[in-house]
Amino acid sequence: MSVEKLILIKYGELTTKKGNRNTFIKLLVNNIKNVLKDYDIKISYDRCRMYIETNSVDQVKEKLKYIFGIHSIVVAYKVNNNTDDIKETVLNIVKNVNFNTFKVETKRALKSFEIHSMDFNRLIATHILQNIKCGVDVHNPDLMIKIEIRKEGTFIYLNEEQALGGYPVGVQGTGLLMLSGGIDSPVAGYLALKRGVDLECLYFESPPHTSIQAKNKVIELANIINKYSGNIKVNVVPFTKLQEAIYKNVPDNYVITIMRRMMYRIAANLCQKKNFKVIINGESIGQVASQTLTSMNTINSVTNMPVIRPVACMDKLEIIDIANKIETYETSILPYEDCCTIFLPKHPVINPTTDKCEQYEKRFDYQSLIDECINNIETITNLNKNGSNLL
Repeated sequence: MSVEKLILIKYGELTTKKGNRNTFIKLLVNNIKNVLKDYDIKISYDRCRMYIETNSVDQVKEKLKYIFGIHSIVVAYKVNNNTDDIKETVLNIVKNVNFNTFKVETKRALKSFEIHSMDFNRLIATHILQNIKCGVDVHNPDLMIKIEIRKEGTFIYLNEEQALGGYPVGVQGTGLLMLSGGIDSPVAGYLALKRGVDLECLYFESPPHTSIQAKNKVIELANIINKYSGNIKVNVVPFTKLQEAIYKNVPDNYVITIMRRMMYRIAANLCQKKNFKVIINGESIGQVASQTLTSMNTINSVTNMPVIRPVACMDKLEIIDIANKIETYETSILPYEDCCTIFLPKHPVINPTTDKCEQYEKRFDYQSLIDECINNIETITNLNKNGSNLL
């Protein structure tokens, strides 16, 4: 009898894609190969399951936990579709587990297999009861034994570990994440990745008003969320001259609004150059003055590029929960200010108008300053997929 230990992946949401399912699965395969390129693996798949054969099962399983598009991961034992072999393998597996009650759940995908699922459940359960002192509990068992009988063989497993779900990164194209050093934007990036949007990041630095620590903090945040992608780059915009011109020519209460309009113009320009599909940011409705609905509308009016705000309707505690989960929170709260907070006015306008913004913007040649920003962008490409400590 031959027993093979391997990893079985369930797709989850991808199975709802019908005609596009194969496209999604092939991209998922490519993403997995990219993440596991340092491991000796063999991948096979069909429309329902993916199988990874490797001698590094535990290490590979840990890597798979960071890949979007996977609903769940199990370590399975594969045997041929022979009843006696299945019975013996199940018994050998459960002998090494401590439990008092169990349940058997069989999925007979191979309809030509001679024993129906319910009958096979009883057959396996009887075999276990005859050899191990334990009981059956179909409602709340200590141990769930799952058996999938398929054309390519029978797969037996005990523990199904939930993965990230979502869509494979890249299936929706690429978006530009406006990544600050705060709590919200890394969470927004993570949520966009989960929906299949690949990312590049955009960070506005304003030395000497912002520090190198603030820049490194943002690079570290990009490193952390890069665990879920592996493709992230950070575009660093030299924003000092433009920001100083804004503070020199714009009334104090409109400074943040005008600054955000300039950032949107730069983001939209970069999206057009790189053929990105969307701008992504961490704006949350009402959290600060520039994130009232009126402010968002006034700021957004400078571009026709779609803008998505994954955390827009979350409260701060919900966002912090996700930040802790994805391990960005501790980095986000490091005390290095970005260019949106260093000169924050005491009373920023919460209901700005487009007319006033355009009036103030005529006071200086912002377009030449925007062009200078764009022409001097620094692109950082050597991010670590496993995160790093740059601070």
